[in-house]
Amino acid sequence: MAELATIARPYAEALFKTCADQGADLNNSVAWVEELAAIAANPQLRQLAGNPNVSGTQVFDLITGVAKSALPESARNFLRVVLENGRLDALPEVAAQFRSLVNSKSGSSDAVVYSAFPIEDAALAELGATLEKRFGRKLNLAVKQDESLIGGVRVVVGDEVLDTSVKARLEQMKAALTA
Repeated sequence: MAELATIARPYAEALFKTCADQGADLNNSVAWVEELAAIAANPQLRQLAGNPNVSGTQVFDLITGVAKSALPESARNFLRVVLENGRLDALPEVAAQFRSLVNSKSGSSDAVVYSAFPIEDAALAELGATLEKRFGRKLNLAVKQDESLIGGVRVVVGDEVLDTSVKARLEQMKAALTA
């Protein structure tokens, strides 16, 4: 996987520099880069792109046709460069590194909140404020449901984990009782 990261880094850095130089809204750029990455992650599309009978233009037209949002010209140019250089497989990693660069510039981090139950918007906003104080930076929250937690939440911010789930507490009690 390190190889993909090495391949993706120059693309992510060049895209970040271009977007910053053009004064583009970086959050909007993150959205279309992640959309392109999600499309590129499709195994059927990768198989089609690897077919020698399919041209890069056909793959480009397919991807831009599948994209839900209207891609700006910078997105189209970026996609053309990626396809011309045969780096469609690296696009998901490019998106991850690009998002990391944008987060570094804005002083924020991505956070995934795993919850046993759906979280209402008001509760999520309150949780977000508490987590931002706890981690000392602005967080971009994403919520994923995981019924195995039984209750509570598990928060992952980069390599930091805050686990207040019922499952974690039960495991701590089990370890204490068996020790």
